Amino acid sequence: MVEALARAGCRTVFLDGSFITAKPHPGDFDGIWDLDGVDPTALDPVLLDFDNKRAAQKAKYFGEMFLVQLPHQPGLLPFFQKEKTTDLPKGIIRLTLTAVEGAVQ
Repeated sequence: MVEALARAGCRTVFLDGSFITAKPHPGDFDGIWDLDGVDPTALDPVLLDFDNKRAAQKAKYFGEMFLVQLPHQPGLLPFFQKEKTTDLPKGIIRLTLTAVEGAVQ
């Protein structure tokens, strides 16, 4: 999923879910990607399909991602930075992407 986003020009992805925990066998990942700089014509349409609880994303990429436009519209970013059960602050992983072959500049 990150490679598909990078090819479309995405530069920032935030990852969350059991993927970034100490679990020996994580079940999933989820997160957010910043649409700044993204060429919508180069974007995998599955990344914009939020129907049926993001079933198409989960089927293709084994996880789900939402979009945000930083810094103007933080959207779900604060949601991902809190523990579900305690509402306490928590960390997530920020990836800064570089151009990959086939990426639109």
